[in-house]
Amino acid sequence: MGAEPMTTDLIGHRSRYTPPVNSEESDLREILHRSGRGAMAAKQYDMLDRSNSHSGTIPIYYAGDIDLLLRPCVAVIGTRKVSEIGKRRANRFARELAEAGVVVVSGLADGVDTQALGAAMTNGGKVVAVIGTPLDKAYPANNAIFQEKIYRDHLLISQFPNGSRTFQSNFPARNRTMAAVSDGSVIIEASESSGTLHQAAECVKLGRWLGISKGVVEDHRLTWPKKFLSYEKCIVLESTSSFIERIYSK
Repeated sequence: MGAEPMTTDLIGHRSRYTPPVNSEESDLREILHRSGRGAMAAKQYDMLDRSNSHSGTIPIYYAGDIDLLLRPCVAVIGTRKVSEIGKRRANRFARELAEAGVVVVSGLADGVDTQALGAAMTNGGKVVAVIGTPLDKAYPANNAIFQEKIYRDHLLISQFPNGSRTFQSNFPARNRTMAAVSDGSVIIEASESSGTLHQAAECVKLGRWLGISKGVVEDHRLTWPKKFLSYEKCIVLESTSSFIERIYSK
């Protein structure tokens, strides 16, 4: 079975990026409170506050429908150099989340992120892209038009103000925010050195659900899954429905 169809007309073509005109600023603390994800200890909020300003607010910049974060949200993440099997896993999982009314969250990187967001959108779902650059930049450049589609019809968020420089440290910080705004994160495919593992660690720190694809857990070449399987909120992903039932059961 090949990868499922996605918005190929928007992905993989370099284009000049048009930043959102009507971007806004909000407070991550308030967003988490409104969504019901805000029951965290003070030290957990401190981890999210990159500025260490202790001002009581954590600025988030966004374009699109911020109320998507009030709905059930699951982050689908993984390697940039995704295999064909990984593509199929990402597409199927994102499609089934969308069909269940769950918002798909991801980072808009090449690979698993783009596959998941595209599959959800193609199947009528809503998505949230959390980026490691300011809203006025598109990275990677080949996702420029795709990023525009997301901020116009879905939601694009960043913790970095327009005009700021982008550093490598932005992306682990982005993973922290993505873990916070989601009810759970699912790793579709990741190597031993994948940046995706930053988000797995953030799920543990923030008390969020963490799913790991069964195929990844059973890959004996990988040692990193063992580090997380003992976490009480870690789930070996066998089906989309079982994951949804587990994290949204009362």
